[in-house]
Amino acid sequence: MNSTPKAVVIFSGGQDSTTCLFQAIQEFSVENVEVVTFQYGQRHAIELEKATWIAKDLGVKQTLIDISVIKAITSNAMMEEREIKQEGNTPNTFVDGRNALFLLYTAIYAKGQGIQTIFTGVCETDFSGYPDCRDVFVKSMNVTLNLAMDYNFNIRTPLMYLTKKQTWELADKLGAFDYIRQHTHTCYLGVEGGCHTCPSCVLREKGLNEYLSEKTSGQKNV
Repeated sequence: MNSTPKAVVIFSGGQDSTTCLFQAIQEFSVENVEVVTFQYGQRHAIELEKATWIAKDLGVKQTLIDISVIKAITSNAMMEEREIKQEGNTPNTFVDGRNALFLLYTAIYAKGQGIQTIFTGVCETDFSGYPDCRDVFVKSMNVTLNLAMDYNFNIRTPLMYLTKKQTWELADKLGAFDYIRQHTHTCYLGVEGGCHTCPSCVLREKGLNEYLSEKTSGQKNV
């Protein structure tokens, strides 16, 4: 087993996972970072194209895993052409079990590669009410995976308590602000450049505008 510490990033090609990727590269160096991308039948399949392009552009190994079988057992607006709306405590874009599967399959892959550190961009500050984005879930999954595979995984969630504004700020500190703004995809509807109306676009743009406003204000006060 290679003794050089390595990391794998659960990578969608979106703002959050790309920010995590840049942090992983900063900490581990680009040659010691890999990404795992999931095809699960998402309607915004353009994110897969973005993920592949970014991985190639940055020079990191990408592994694509198809878990689209979940379309046969669950129904939601993330994988079907229907109106996005709130249903009970969560929006109908919530995919039951998605992050649990992402972590499970990434952990299986990581162990085979001798990798212990897994980065995921989940966040419970701006998380739309998704229960599998909470810190308590990730910590419990970390324990479960360690027990299930008798392996010491370390699941990292650098964005867990950040607002979208703070996530943009982190991207800027990592020297990746312009890159993430130009090359990542967030829109649930799969619109190139964003639809500007879906919850994901609204959250991204609100955070961006707040950060740019704060940054501009800070520069004026210098």
